[in-house]
Amino acid sequence: MRIPFDGSDPEVADDAYVSRTAVLSGDVTVASGASVWPLVSLRGDRGPVAVGEETNVQEFTTLHGAELGDRVSVGHGAVVDFATVADDVLVGMQSSVLQGATVESNCLVAANAVVPSGTTVPEGHLAYGTPAETRPLTDGQREQISQVHEHYATLSKRFARAETDAYRVPPERGSEE
Repeated sequence: MRIPFDGSDPEVADDAYVSRTAVLSGDVTVASGASVWPLVSLRGDRGPVAVGEETNVQEFTTLHGAELGDRVSVGHGAVVDFATVADDVLVGMQSSVLQGATVESNCLVAANAVVPSGTTVPEGHLAYGTPAETRPLTDGQREQISQVHEHYATLSKRFARAETDAYRVPPERGSEE
């Protein structure tokens, strides 16, 4: 569902997948190849929400005044609130990136981690715990970031086709197709 707010209409690239049950309100931009999954809230009421190219925002996630770079994966139930996440990042399930925080490129925010307000996660680091501590990524964690991105890039195309087919009106009985 797309809801205009205070003169701003959500903008979605033609080749992006946005689930019919996602809510995009206000100043929201979803870039080419991105995917926004069921029951996601992108709220651009007090600041813009930008979802970068080939970025996926998974179920039950809330983005409020947030900027996501390209090839970002935001796991189920995460919250990014007035924060910035750079390119090639995996934000784990149920984690939070809070006001004024920055996650630099090539990072992984672990499941359930809380990146406090004003914190910067340096490039190439894992953020884990509450409040988040950081350490350099392992090679396996770097690979995980890429694998999750690639999986959702492929899966979103399949879901877009399935959702289109599910809402297609079948021909009436007795009529020719």
